[in-house]
Amino acid sequence: MRILAIDTSSPICSVAILENDNLIDEINLDDGRTHSENLMPLIDSILKRNNLDIKNIEMISCCVGPGSFTGIRIGVATIKPMAEVLNIKVASVTSLEVLSKNVENAETIVSLIDSRNNQVYCGIFDEKYNKKEEYLADDINNVIEVLKKYENITLTGNGSVLHKELLMQNLKNPNFCSENNQSAKNCGKMGYKKYLENNLCDSDTIIPIYLRKSQAERLKKW
Repeated sequence: MRILAIDTSSPICSVAILENDNLIDEINLDDGRTHSENLMPLIDSILKRNNLDIKNIEMISCCVGPGSFTGIRIGVATIKPMAEVLNIKVASVTSLEVLSKNVENAETIVSLIDSRNNQVYCGIFDEKYNKKEEYLADDINNVIEVLKKYENITLTGNGSVLHKELLMQNLKNPNFCSENNQSAKNCGKMGYKKYLENNLCDSDTIIPIYLRKSQAERLKKW
């Protein structure tokens, strides 16, 4: 199963090619340009340097958020026509799932993504990367109250870096992962997990996951 994986939901524009869950190649780019400028050239580049054609791709794994509203839309909008033309399935992977793959051999994995103004997105997973409860989009203090019921926690993501001191003060012996960035590699690995579980979608049914309204939408209320 040759997989093309993309993640445009964070500041890093990331593409990867995997054979099952084994990484063949990956490109990560954070050069200040928009993902709309970078994504297609990166896909073209990674295919060419591995002597592949887009027709060699058998599945696409796409990060659908939460994260950058614009980045998420770019990623989903790019893979939709690609998957339709190739007539292949798509793995819809959340950014919280992508981050969880940074951690190995942990009883409880917590992915935290900063969403500004003391707000975070939170995903809680078991050692097999299965979701333990519904995702949270809330104030970090409210999220901490939820996390207090878990033991042997390992945290990853920029939210865990930003709020590390607060987490250490309020949780019992939390562990912190040294890797806190999202990557297409991990998006592909999680996508292959969904393939094995027969949990895929197609070009018509893949949709972004935002968890909360954009700042512009929230400001409309005022």
